Amino acid sequence: MNGIFIIAHAPLATALRQCVSHVFPDNTAGVAALDVQPDTPPEETLEQARIMLNQLGTSQALVLVDVFGATPCNVAQKLVDGVNTRLIAGVNLPMLLRTVSYRNESLDALVARALAGATQGVMQVAITAPQNQSLRDHDQDQREHQQ
Repeated sequence: MNGIFIIAHAPLATALRQCVSHVFPDNTAGVAALDVQPDTPPEETLEQARIMLNQLGTSQALVLVDVFGATPCNVAQKLVDGVNTRLIAGVNLPMLLRTVSYRNESLDALVARALAGATQGVMQVAITAPQNQSLRDHDQDQREHQQ
């Protein structure tokens, strides 16, 4: 089973892990979170990340960070090797839930699932009329076109 390691600006990493715990209460083993504090030097964050990655107890791991080019990503780039650990920037909750659901797959397949989950989880949602509000004739036509 692949480990999942979230590294993000505080308190996002912990909050995302808590969401995983909420959705999958029995499936949080092997999911770690590191909140990057604004006053901590990157070298200290990297050392802490190395320790936490080793503590996952998995031979392979997917590292998820919040923003490409920011400190969490820069730290993670020094942490991953591209073989046993992979890195994806732009973590969101649909991506994370997808990775937890499919973490028994190969690391390559898990990366593909994570990217698909991230993009498929972002969509514009049509707004419908409130339930107890009567529709006017022209509103009904517009609503049918949105669906």
